[in-house]
Amino acid sequence: MPTLVECVPNFSEGRDKSKVDAIVEAMKMDGVYLLDREMDADHNRCVITLVGELEAIQEAAIRGVGKAAEILDLTKHQGAHPRMGAADVVPFIPIEGVTLEDCVAMARHAGAEIWKRYQVPVYLYEAAATSAERQNLEYIRRGQFEGMQAEIATNPARRPDFGEARLHPTAGAVAVGARKALIAYNVFLDTADVNIAKKIAKAVRFSSGGLRFVKGAGFLVRGQAQVSMNLTDFEQTPIHRVFELVKSEAARHGAIPTSSEIVGLIPKKALESAAEWFLQVENFDSSMILENRLAAVMSGKTAVGGIRAGIEPFIEQLAAATATPGGGSAAAASAAMAAGLTTMVASMSRGKKAYQQYESELTEVIARLSVLREELKSAIDADAESYAAVMKAYKQNKELQGKESRGKESRGEDSLIDTALKNATLVPLGVAERAREIISIADKLRPITNPHMKSDLTTAIALARAGMEGGLANVEINLESLKNQAFVAEVRETLGVRGLKARGL
Repeated sequence: MPTLVECVPNFSEGRDKSKVDAIVEAMKMDGVYLLDREMDADHNRCVITLVGELEAIQEAAIRGVGKAAEILDLTKHQGAHPRMGAADVVPFIPIEGVTLEDCVAMARHAGAEIWKRYQVPVYLYEAAATSAERQNLEYIRRGQFEGMQAEIATNPARRPDFGEARLHPTAGAVAVGARKALIAYNVFLDTADVNIAKKIAKAVRFSSGGLRFVKGAGFLVRGQAQVSMNLTDFEQTPIHRVFELVKSEAARHGAIPTSSEIVGLIPKKALESAAEWFLQVENFDSSMILENRLAAVMSGKTAVGGIRAGIEPFIEQLAAATATPGGGSAAAASAAMAAGLTTMVASMSRGKKAYQQYESELTEVIARLSVLREELKSAIDADAESYAAVMKAYKQNKELQGKESRGKESRGEDSLIDTALKNATLVPLGVAERAREIISIADKLRPITNPHMKSDLTTAIALARAGMEGGLANVEINLESLKNQAFVAEVRETLGVRGLKARGL
């Protein structure tokens, strides 16, 4: 299975094309592809979107930071956008065959290398953060380059995760992290009064009481007030909801949106959700889109021969005399089907007059189930891959032991095998947790959805229970093999706190 990671580094240069060209050139290497580049003169910032294989894109990002440190000088930089570094922020985003945890490891490796090679201090943020406060980029970047220069040496809370307590004299510092796909979304207003944009941003952003997964600020861009936002989880806070709130807040100040823009790229799913909202298409589903249906058919997901043709290959793989896919993958598939069925029930009640009072609840449930469904589908392969990693670790350990003198224990055993077993434990644990959430959602849907679909909810709950119990069984068998008793105790405590226990365990 290929490993694809997206990286969207932001550099503090949006006016000199030759410098941006040089940074992009430094990041060129086999296995890395340039998807997009955006330059904004008012913000004096560029956003580069790359996708590539895990190791290659990691190295490309490191080289990009190095080139920015070489050719950009923050002491001469001015722009509307807050910044603390020549390479200001470098996030890694999982796309295919990798997890968010993999991207956290990438961020930490890249951070260590950036300091080692270029003497640019590094702060880890979002999922890679070493403290709760540093999950928030704004917390790390407060004071910007100039303010941080004065404070970093005297305030222990400002010490970087990699490097000494000092900024690079011209390149500042860089934030390196791991996160889900983010949408950079800006709305322009029919006014030049930037204070209105700032008031709207305050009302919209989560940090001051607004929408949960929105960050925002107000700027003057091209002579217009702009509400500049980052949507950190578009599935839970969709783009159409953000636009509607900006529009209503603007009206309070006598302004209206004139246009909006996407900086970088946007997931297709986000636009599908917006289309469903604004067009009010009844029982809309992504499979109704021609290109989606065509892609599914061409990939064999909906081949001639009906539904059976789509599921049969997986069932036959389960039946084969091979270790994978096994119970862990089957548990993830079962829970994913439960999420699918529960989504169907909610979708077929939403928009109907009899359930109009539950419109908001059903919309939120459908959005959450979409996230769970995707995560569980990914876990089908992740479980098989984690098992393969365990087998590889045992093999490597055996080879290490062969190189040691007879009677001596290999020094690599714990690190190799336990590391693989930890991941092989966390994957089914995640399946069990998501399956339990689906059970809870399905139970809550019973009184607010069509009673004629109660058999579908019953089936969904049964599938989710199978996924939960199968996941927990796989957790237990891995815990029995682990030598790291601290990790074992931590997982068992988690199971107890969250009320997770499979029958017979």
